[in-house]
Amino acid sequence: MRLAGWVVLVCCTQWSSDAAAQEYPAKPIRVIVGPGPDIVARLFGQKFTDAWGQQVIVETRPGGGGTIAAELVAKAPPDGYTLLLASAAYTINAVLQPGTVDLTRDFSAVALCASAPFILLVHPSMPVHTVKELIALAKARPGQIYYASSGNGTPPHLAGELFKSMAHVNLVHVPYKNAAPALIDVVGGQVQMMFAITSIALGQVQAGKVHGLAVSSAQRSSLAPELPTLAESGLPGFEVIGWNGLLAPTGTAKPVVAKLHAEVARALKQADVVQRLAGAGYDAAAGNTPEQFSDYIKAEIAKWAKLVKETGAKVD
Repeated sequence: MRLAGWVVLVCCTQWSSDAAAQEYPAKPIRVIVGPGPDIVARLFGQKFTDAWGQQVIVETRPGGGGTIAAELVAKAPPDGYTLLLASAAYTINAVLQPGTVDLTRDFSAVALCASAPFILLVHPSMPVHTVKELIALAKARPGQIYYASSGNGTPPHLAGELFKSMAHVNLVHVPYKNAAPALIDVVGGQVQMMFAITSIALGQVQAGKVHGLAVSSAQRSSLAPELPTLAESGLPGFEVIGWNGLLAPTGTAKPVVAKLHAEVARALKQADVVQRLAGAGYDAAAGNTPEQFSDYIKAEIAKWAKLVKETGAKVD
């Protein structure tokens, strides 16, 4: 009798899960955005609305380095109606500023949506034209070359620390409140170099105000195809990207996650989505399953944990 009861329970649970997916979505969906722009959330939210006829409400909750947004979604009912647009900052903060929310425990990965490499920029006064030349100069001038970032614990900061670690050079970090004033000072020559996200860096490179040496992604970017990667420029394995992806609260029914994932995958194949992402400085994400996105998040956290342990990088 116990076995029969268990079978009935499993069957009922599966039926309930499948029914929820068939009915989903039956009301508006909220996408909560923490640090960074909300363009990706709005773009995919519109595609959800087009497909399902339900409104998608994008809410920005930038405080606490993403903690406020993450906690709000983690505590929401796991029904697919409250989603988090996560970014690279979350995997860094999981190491540097661990809080009450655990990125791998409290969320179910849905899909990686978009990514954006950082461009390694130098002021034109720097006598270098390649990454190898920059490394050679840095080794000849230890502690004399300064790199700007958008703040302690941000992806550009950790990109700089990873560069220092892999190239075995001594650079001095100069943190700013955000990327814009950091780039202004690099353009002005007050600081010699920085890793800047493509959306703000490309215009300055194309105008000749700074020199772009390489992109930080594992593969060359369609946004700047003429630039080599750092990996092919003497630092194999180097990869730091800005990314955006959707997460749902842990416990969200797998058929609901699958339905959300399938719509993201469908949108990523549409020319208008690729074009609008490119216009905002993003590459459309390659096809990925929820499991692959989950593994990617775990790998990113492990990478930053290793780097922080090696370098002592921290949020001041």
